[in-house]
Amino acid sequence: MTLQQLKYIIAVADAGSLNKAANALFISQPSLSAAVKELEEEIGITLFHRSNRGIVVTAEGNEFLGYARQMMEQYRLIDERFIEKKQGKKKFSVSMQHYSFAVKAFVELVRQFGMDEYEFAVHETKTYEVIENVRNFYSEIGVIYQNPFNEKVLNKMLRERELEFVPLFDCRVYVYLWKGNPLAAKEKISMKDLEDYPCLAFEQGENNSFYLAEEVLSTYEYKRLIKADDRATFLNLMMELNAYTLCSGIICAELNGGDYTAVPLDREETMTIGYIKRKGIPLSRMGRLYVEELGKYGIPLPPQDFTHPVMGRGSGFSAGG
Repeated sequence: MTLQQLKYIIAVADAGSLNKAANALFISQPSLSAAVKELEEEIGITLFHRSNRGIVVTAEGNEFLGYARQMMEQYRLIDERFIEKKQGKKKFSVSMQHYSFAVKAFVELVRQFGMDEYEFAVHETKTYEVIENVRNFYSEIGVIYQNPFNEKVLNKMLRERELEFVPLFDCRVYVYLWKGNPLAAKEKISMKDLEDYPCLAFEQGENNSFYLAEEVLSTYEYKRLIKADDRATFLNLMMELNAYTLCSGIICAELNGGDYTAVPLDREETMTIGYIKRKGIPLSRMGRLYVEELGKYGIPLPPQDFTHPVMGRGSGFSAGG
């Protein structure tokens, strides 16, 4: 087994086609097919099912690919740390639930370092995809939240994928809404206050689960519920329908605009904002610096009585956090 063979099978899995992978690798398709077959014979498992529509990774192949990606990442880190002979740009990618403060931290990182040396990528997406992106080495870091309700299930998922959750800071739950909403002027908002207003939740697709929801209180029986895929749609629905979502209260007005606010929810719910990473693999320099930027958004929890609304927490809204 060679690093080149591992590089080949990862390329095939990512492309979903031997022909596309061969073109990307600048080798002939017969040579690539032979290399894949040789590796399959050596390890004794079938990595891909072939069909006229392309290739599909087998269950055993998916497990093997996880280890292959990890090995290639380890090689990349060694190359980056000790050899430093790579030509071209280094890559840094982050995945996250829908957190504008996490996007803002990413923006600050890009501004600080520019794009001459690095090729940056940011993926604001569903919870399951955040986890899978880190597992499959598409992203080095995934920003999510945990709380007592979901942490057992999430941690089991992470252990099965050789990932770990690193907490950054705790925060209470806020109601994020348009400033023109009749509830926006209140010092605190109860669930009863919210009964007649539409609640917004991020769509989680085929992997939908209460435990993967980006919103706390995901099992609550809402009278009116609207699901959407992106923050821009959320903001429009808040303004047009007086809708709301539950979030961390960390607001980034630079990204969302100044027409929205966060009011404390009158419940003693808390959430822990953190990030997931590959277990046993240290963060790159860029990864460490991004985590430092994220940590700047953590502030002490406000008093239990919520007598002072959180201003300046930014408006880093996320339905999940």
